[in-house]
Amino acid sequence: MEQPFLSVIIPAYKEGERIGRNLLEIDQYLKEKNYTYEIVVVVDGSPDNTAEVARNYALQVPHVRVIDNQENHGKGYVVRQGLLEAKGRWRLFLDADGSTSITHLDSFSSQFDAGYDVIIGSRKVEGAFVQVHQPRHREIMGEGGNWLIRIVLGLWSYPDTQCGFKILSDAAAKEIASRMVVDRFGFDFELIALALKLGFKVKQMPVRWMNEEGSTVKLTGPNGFIQVLIDLWKTKWRFLAGAYHIREYTKKKAIIV
Repeated sequence: MEQPFLSVIIPAYKEGERIGRNLLEIDQYLKEKNYTYEIVVVVDGSPDNTAEVARNYALQVPHVRVIDNQENHGKGYVVRQGLLEAKGRWRLFLDADGSTSITHLDSFSSQFDAGYDVIIGSRKVEGAFVQVHQPRHREIMGEGGNWLIRIVLGLWSYPDTQCGFKILSDAAAKEIASRMVVDRFGFDFELIALALKLGFKVKQMPVRWMNEEGSTVKLTGPNGFIQVLIDLWKTKWRFLAGAYHIREYTKKKAIIV
């Protein structure tokens, strides 16, 4: 089978009511392009009918695959799974709620031939626009968290690591995702930090973002803000302890070159 040009990965949890609409919108956009593609829906042990709805839409929307995890592991887990199981030369993951539209590919794809390996959406760089804001208390938590992420991991140039619209080349996806271990919402900063440490070129692009109701982010719990902070410090420790095996990769890369 010929390798598709693009894989669109959709992590999904409790998305039974809107996953079908989003699949139709994504397909409508992609089928007008002159490249091959696949859409990979990765269901994270959802208690509703998300997987069933996605499979039903796969009968009318071409190139859709559904990976149905029976247990809930976390968004980071299913994004990692999708990146590794996707086949595309470029692998995009985006949120199932449609907060960042697939149409951003119009501007993002201009970077494919510019030497970048990882292209990430940002709500904080010039040209970005937040159409509908989150509740104020969540924005305050997010701002504080972003600053702490930048300080702890040294991501000074990345004011928004958590936007759910990121594209990786197949080579970057394999090397980065195979090292990622954060199962919950902290996976975004782990991904960016790994990309930089491994020597991949990362580009930030502005997005138009709209908050959608139904977020599972809270202060406590497995998807909570406190868990993100715990994962942040664990990620820092893994880098210090060499648990990500960065040196082995850079040595192997140097020999190949």
